[in-house]
Amino acid sequence: MQTSDFLGRLRRGRQILMLGIRQARTTDIIRMAKSSGHHAVMIDLEHSSMSVQTACELSAAAGDLGMSAFVRVPERDYGTIGRVLDGGAHGVVAPRIETGAQALEIARSCRFPPVGQRSQVGTVPLFGMRPTPADHLNPAVDARTVVQIIVETPTAIANVDDIAAQEGVDIVVLGANDFTAELGIPGQYDHPALDEAVAATAAACKQHDKLFMLAGIGNPERYNQLASRGACPLILTGMDADLLYRALAARVDSLDNHVQEGRR
Repeated sequence: MQTSDFLGRLRRGRQILMLGIRQARTTDIIRMAKSSGHHAVMIDLEHSSMSVQTACELSAAAGDLGMSAFVRVPERDYGTIGRVLDGGAHGVVAPRIETGAQALEIARSCRFPPVGQRSQVGTVPLFGMRPTPADHLNPAVDARTVVQIIVETPTAIANVDDIAAQEGVDIVVLGANDFTAELGIPGQYDHPALDEAVAATAAACKQHDKLFMLAGIGNPERYNQLASRGACPLILTGMDADLLYRALAARVDSLDNHVQEGRR
């Protein structure tokens, strides 16, 4: 799936499954994501020791397979944003954005002049690294670039209308894990403050014609309840490290039970 179709698919209400990658370092994880039914990957540079080079290799591999690849970058790191986009990422996920000005800075970092301030490059994976004139490369790449802004603090929610209003912001993501932690109620997804944050974010996105994503809620029933209030069908299926651990633990548990059954 080309990223130019990414936002359109979400706006049509069609589900997109996205795998978070934090632990894996080879492109095999991209092939597994593809063959298991995922449409996109989110490569996490905020919470991992992964290099920019590895993130770019994973992103380019995803593009080759018709998937969308997004990189969660360290907080407002302009240099990293440019490098991962040049290396094949179809967009960025920007954490801990708290103001409209910060959101606009991220959006402008992701797109070429005159709408943005991304540094000019002449070769990108989208064109097979073939030298491409700027008047052809820039609009084609910009059209495929998706900017996701994470709001995850009380200050961000207070400013969410201004954040959603910024030109170039495509998706506003409410990160429930960090938001509840910031309030001193980590993991309390039934707390009224989270309901209020969902309502505020959904309303701001509707007002400014942006997509709203809900993330960071492990309880499917509660997630569905909150997501029904306006969230788009972009689903983070999990982080690779968490999924691997659960599979390992389940395997050990099944073998323990098998051995115990055999001893009876």
